[in-house]
Amino acid sequence: MGQTITEKILSDHLIEGELTPGEEIGIEIDQTLTQDTTGTLVWLQFEALELDEVQTELAAQYCDHQTYQFDFKNTDDHRFLRSAAGTYGAHFSRPGNGICHNVHRENFAAPGKTLLGSDSHTPTPGGLGQLAIGAGGLDISVAMGGGPYYVEMPEVVNVRLEGELEAWATAKDVILEMLRRLSVKGGVGKIFEYTGPGVETLTAPERMTITNMGTELGATSSIFPSDEQTRDYLERVGREDVYVPLQPDDDAEYADEIVIDLSELEPLIACPSMPDKVVPVSEVAGERVEQVIVGSCTNGAYEDVLPAAKLVEGREIAKHTEMIVAPGSKQASEMLARQGWVAEMMAAGVNFSEATCGACIGIGHVPASDSVSVRTFNRNFEGRSGIEDDNVYLSSPEVAAAAALAGEIVDPRDLAEELGDLEAPGLELPEKYDGSKADLITPENAIDDELIKGPNIGDVPLKDELESDLGGEALLKMDDNITTDHIIPATADILKFRSNIEKLSEFTLSRVDDTFADRAKAADGGFLVAGENYGQGSSREHAALCPMYLGIEGVFAQSFARIHKANLFNFGLVPLTIDEETYDQIDQGDEIEILDDVGEGVRNGAEEFTVRVNDDWEFTARLDASDRERDILAAGGKLSWTKAQYDSSSGAAPADD
Repeated sequence: MGQTITEKILSDHLIEGELTPGEEIGIEIDQTLTQDTTGTLVWLQFEALELDEVQTELAAQYCDHQTYQFDFKNTDDHRFLRSAAGTYGAHFSRPGNGICHNVHRENFAAPGKTLLGSDSHTPTPGGLGQLAIGAGGLDISVAMGGGPYYVEMPEVVNVRLEGELEAWATAKDVILEMLRRLSVKGGVGKIFEYTGPGVETLTAPERMTITNMGTELGATSSIFPSDEQTRDYLERVGREDVYVPLQPDDDAEYADEIVIDLSELEPLIACPSMPDKVVPVSEVAGERVEQVIVGSCTNGAYEDVLPAAKLVEGREIAKHTEMIVAPGSKQASEMLARQGWVAEMMAAGVNFSEATCGACIGIGHVPASDSVSVRTFNRNFEGRSGIEDDNVYLSSPEVAAAAALAGEIVDPRDLAEELGDLEAPGLELPEKYDGSKADLITPENAIDDELIKGPNIGDVPLKDELESDLGGEALLKMDDNITTDHIIPATADILKFRSNIEKLSEFTLSRVDDTFADRAKAADGGFLVAGENYGQGSSREHAALCPMYLGIEGVFAQSFARIHKANLFNFGLVPLTIDEETYDQIDQGDEIEILDDVGEGVRNGAEEFTVRVNDDWEFTARLDASDRERDILAAGGKLSWTKAQYDSSSGAAPADD
């Protein structure tokens, strides 16, 4: 039987296990990536493991989320990250150089390689045929130390593309169509592999828009073949030497198939406040728009901003609408500036931002109250923009630019007909991506050889071994689709404490219940209760670490998002699955006691635990965990377990076996 692209890469990197869906496998990691909101903990954990230097082929540290440095805590974190990269041998991308995924694809991404990143949108280079996976920071630390990365072997789903995109339809509409069909939970436990004749019509940047936002499906990753489009892009960025062809075998077998005819797609838009609330733009046309932002790791590249620039050239933005361009990289800004497009956009009334993630997580360009913002981003979770009652729509750059010109959501095809001289800009790649590399510091040119820690940078807290008796109050009951933004908000006033867990924990679940942290401290232990897809969104491990710090023992949920569930194991919190009926019966404030010996049960492979509520009724909760995850959980978390297993003479982190 032939192999899929995914299976070929995994086979080449397989250290432990078999490529059977649902089975845990351990794979070798070639490259790692981390950014400033997650990176400080990654390097503090790397230090705690007492490792000397990075063992992967390449490690890259980016500063892309809080680049404005409005507080010394942000600047201290960036200096610490620079010093960590210099001390341990990683590339360092200075604040303002761009978003990790954009800079990584320009400089390092390579077909056939594996990439593990402490950011959920790490799968972006899947558009180049690289198998890239987002994970929690502790998993990155271990991988950088030479340890394998363990993941449950996903099902590989074939997304067969046919036809070719028509005018005004874009790659963004392809992934919006996937979300419309499958929902934000439709990719859990899956890797989407794109094949078919339509693939050949998409450039590598278009493919990377799709793989980037594939994260919103809940997918482990998304990947395209490595073909002539891949070679063409790598030649344009000056890295044709890393090109290797990569295609599925003709007789490769897939778990499922989805067929999309590109020629049938029209401009789509995701309505507030979830990426899967997708409708044709025409269905929400006429909605007044006060803010438009073109940018982010999804649509912030040169070739994403250029169509918007062409549309506003010689025109003016609506007087009641603000339009901001936040490029994905400084390289994109530099190229657009040298070609005169920055001036054209400014003349139209467009404001240019530094190359940063900022606005995507509510840092800068927060929308006004009771207003609509149209963004080319990948997420529009409620409150993520920096204001609780926001109304954020997600679209392509073409739809966003049309909204800025009209001052309302409009199908760009209708606007073109109204204006008469507005043409679909199409996609145009530069002959060469020739921006400066001045802000990318290689390990050979590192300027630090020891860690520099500011006063806001603390230690990584450790949890004791798992106890036999677990009990406590159901401190908080939550709905479906609770995101990591709900658990630890990423706004400027909160995320500056990302390196100070004691302080950061005060904001735990504050967007759900602002009394939670105080109640958790006073309770001295307890549980969280949630519906489906608990922990979706960002990879930030703070969403597990802070509840652990507050004494939370475990989480009862109907289902868990992949990365967050792994983070719960990594920090010693027990993730227990319950059915809908049980969820409906549990009330916040109930006293919960696990009747079984939890420590012994976890160690001995127990899959079910009996739980008593208020000494009144009982239910059964399931623990779905591999032997390795059970060992980690029993030890109180992966850091404690890895330190105990570490052989200092090996110079690398141990295999998790």
